Amino acid sequence: MKVESKADYRKRRHARVRKKVVGTAERPRMSVFVSNQHIYVQFVDDVAEQTLSAVSTAGKSAPGTVRGRGADRAQEIGRLAAQAAKEKGITEVVFDRGGFRYGGRIRALADAAREEGLKF
Repeated sequence: MKVESKADYRKRRHARVRKKVVGTAERPRMSVFVSNQHIYVQFVDDVAEQTLSAVSTAGKSAPGTVRGRGADRAQEIGRLAAQAAKEKGITEVVFDRGGFRYGGRIRALADAAREEGLKF
């Protein structure tokens, strides 16, 4: 019996999710990746294969505005992501949790984006 790492299992889970989740220009995919240190959010049009907007704790998109750790940081990124989406005219998205379990930072990010008016 082969023992699988957590990262490998997350990738398999993400592949299962991606079979069903497709973003379009009208309703792009809100893709989330969470590392130990940073949180990344992208709005992707899978039909045109384009990233429409992106926000992260690591990049220039949120310099010095994101404070705290864990769920607090995820909430702030969720708010910033929703604001970035609104600037691009995006109101509805398909949520792609990236193979991560829906809880903790992922849930905090999603709830904060919903509070800012993003529908998914």
